[in-house]
Amino acid sequence: MAITLTVNDEEVTLDLDPDTPLLWALRDHLRLTGTKFGCGIAQCGACTVMLDGFAQRSCVTPIGALEGATVQTIEGLDGPEAEAVQAAWTEINVPQCGYCQSGQVVSATSLLREVPKPSDQEIDDAMAGNLCRCATYARIRKAIRQASDSLEA
Repeated sequence: MAITLTVNDEEVTLDLDPDTPLLWALRDHLRLTGTKFGCGIAQCGACTVMLDGFAQRSCVTPIGALEGATVQTIEGLDGPEAEAVQAAWTEINVPQCGYCQSGQVVSATSLLREVPKPSDQEIDDAMAGNLCRCATYARIRKAIRQASDSLEA
């Protein structure tokens, strides 16, 4: 079944089983490998992408439900919030092993698009679905606060 959607501002048509998870369509068919496989059950956040402007777990999202949708992966994430998050991530040196970071950055960007000046509780709530096996949570929160502050300036 052919599905047409927009991925990172480019219209693509995928002729795959409609039950194929978006994660595998991105990685295996479009060669966008920044989105990672972590758990396969939407519990870790490593596979997070922006779907029609909101953070979504791609490992459990069937492409058959995405006709006409807009997807942004870490490779195509842009805009002031994304730039602020990426700059803060670099300045604070958030990543340790780095495996979860694409999902973390996408989720943080989504948060700042929805809540430009989040409280610590709002940050914790928004990021709770993103696991970091290196436990860089304090640096993640600090980077999100810094990104938010830089957007205010």
